[in-house]
Amino acid sequence: MSLTFDPEIAAALAPMAESGVTPPAVGDIAGRRAMWEPIIGAASAAQPIPADVATSEHYATAQDGAQIKLRWYVKDAATPGPAVLFFHGGGYIFGHIDLFDGPVSRYVSASGVPMLSVEYRRAPEHPYPTPLEDAYAALRWLNEHASELGVDPERVGVMGDSAGGGMAAALTILARERGGPKIARQILLMPMLDDRTRTPDPHIAPYALWSYDDSATAWPALLGEAAGGPDVPVTAAPARLEDATGLPPAYIEVGQIDVFRDEDLAYATKLSRGGVPVEFHLHPGVPHEFDSIAFESDVARRAFADRVRVLKSI
Repeated sequence: MSLTFDPEIAAALAPMAESGVTPPAVGDIAGRRAMWEPIIGAASAAQPIPADVATSEHYATAQDGAQIKLRWYVKDAATPGPAVLFFHGGGYIFGHIDLFDGPVSRYVSASGVPMLSVEYRRAPEHPYPTPLEDAYAALRWLNEHASELGVDPERVGVMGDSAGGGMAAALTILARERGGPKIARQILLMPMLDDRTRTPDPHIAPYALWSYDDSATAWPALLGEAAGGPDVPVTAAPARLEDATGLPPAYIEVGQIDVFRDEDLAYATKLSRGGVPVEFHLHPGVPHEFDSIAFESDVARRAFADRVRVLKSI
C-alpha cells in the first residue's frame, strides 16, 4: 500500500491540480515569489480575521543597525502572562508578515496568548546569518519591553511554520549559545531544518507542495555555496545539532507526505535523546502547509486545537 492524500486534502487541492501551473525552475526565486505569495495571501484571508485582536507596529534594531518591523497582536482584555514570537514561512526567500495576519490573529484569539510577528529579512538579498540575527533582535526587544507589554519574560515562546519553524528552532540554539534571553517553548510546525535533504522520496515526491526543487533553490539562497557541505553551522540548519542539552520543550508536527518529514522526525528524536521534552505529531495523508490549504478538514482542525492547547500551556 502506498501513501496518498487524505480525502479532504485531495478535494481542497483539486482546483490547484487542474490549473496546470508549471512550477518555477530550480533557482528561480522571483518566480516562486510571484507564484506563492498570492496563494499564501488568499489562504490567510479565506477565514475571518478575529475582531477581538488588536495590532500595533514596533521596530527592533538589528545587529547591523537595520530597523526590523515587528507586529504585536493582543486579544482584547488580555491579562499579563506569556507571549510568543512568530516567524512566517516561505523558505527564507518569500513571504512577509502582512500575509500571515490571518493565522497569527486566529492563534491569538483562540489562545489568549499575544504574539509578536517578525519581518525578518529574506534571502538571497540577505543571506545567513542576517535573518537569524533579525530574529534575535526581536527576541531581545520583546524581553526588554516585557513589562510594558504585560509579558512574563520567563514565559516567552517561539513559533513558526516551514522556514519560520526552522528559524524558531535555530533561535533557541542561538539564545542558548548567547546565554539568553530565555525561551520557554518552541512550537515547530513542519519546520525546514536540514540543507542536506536532496534525494527525493518516491512516496512523497508526487504529492509534494513544497518540492525538492524548492529546497534546492531555497537553501543555496540562504547559505550560498556552503549549502549541503560540511561547514554549515547548526544555527543555519538545526538538523546539524549534536547537543540538545538545555533547549526548551518542543512541540513538532509534520505531514507524512511532506518533504521535511524525515528531518523533523530525526530532530524530535535528537531533542529527546538530549533530555528535551517533545510532543510530536505525524499527520498521515497530508503535505506541507496542509492546514492553510484545507483549513476546514478534520486534520487541520485537530492540528489547530493542538497548537492552541500548547500555546495556552506556556
